[in-house]
Amino acid sequence: MNVYDFDKTIYKGDSTLDFYFYCLKKQPFLILIIPIQILGFIRYKLGLITKLQFKEVFYSFLKYVRDIEGKIEDFWRNNKSKIQPWYLKQQLPDDVIISASPEFLLQSICKEVGISNLIASIVDMRTGECLSENCYGMEKTKRYREKYGDAPINEFYSDSLTDTPLAKIAKKSFGVDGDKIIPWHDFEKISSNSSIQKEFMLFIVVGIVNTFNGVLFATLFSLILDSTISFIFGYGCSLIISYILNSIFVFKHALSFVKFIKFCISYIPNFLIQFVMVLVFLHYFHLKEIIVYAISAALGVPVTFLMVKFFALKK
Repeated sequence: MNVYDFDKTIYKGDSTLDFYFYCLKKQPFLILIIPIQILGFIRYKLGLITKLQFKEVFYSFLKYVRDIEGKIEDFWRNNKSKIQPWYLKQQLPDDVIISASPEFLLQSICKEVGISNLIASIVDMRTGECLSENCYGMEKTKRYREKYGDAPINEFYSDSLTDTPLAKIAKKSFGVDGDKIIPWHDFEKISSNSSIQKEFMLFIVVGIVNTFNGVLFATLFSLILDSTISFIFGYGCSLIISYILNSIFVFKHALSFVKFIKFCISYIPNFLIQFVMVLVFLHYFHLKEIIVYAISAALGVPVTFLMVKFFALKK
């Protein structure tokens, strides 16, 4: 059999999000649930709830969707064209679709396209309650084995490295990037490089925010304290904010005290660089404090990124 991921693989986009925004368009009052969903996301990123629990918070909008069967039918009537043409050309009768999206959402389109084998997350379409584990990562391999045993996978297709466990048990595996089909080995290299580039760019963005915070706090502290002491206090405040932002938005880690300590340790080289800059340019060149704080905060970014990625928040 050939096995395919669904979203961003044989479907152009994320079907769950597309359906969610479709429902928002049809029933605008669903926007009132967004604060609850955002709070759930924050709690998940803080490690207060599991990913499955966050999914249930997100799916809570389903409770208020009127005539959900009709909306699913209408949704696919308008989005069937987003099924990839390359897939339809090579489709076989025994293809298997395995996806983290809700089973109730994919059943009708799979039936219409002629796909009889579907493995997906089981979610109650009327309550949003998750009735199975999220079909993601290793769970996909587990669910495949439960349903098909040792039946071999001839070819496997996915857009994400999280599906590597399935890719490894297939005879041939391919990564999907839009309309491009790439051998898995090459896809791993491209995705890893792309992931690092994306992380670094986000790290820079957080660094800009952190620079602003450090300058702001140091300047405020300098109103009542010595300039050097003000820098240390300002740096400490910005470091706490930086850890939270990097954990949530850049490296996608749950917050923990141990990781925060390692994060602080990884910033020691950066701190030393900045501290020396402050001492030299404030006390010997007598530049303005705000200028010195800004310049010193911009140095050591590449070193700090590598320390954070491969030491503090290593996966």
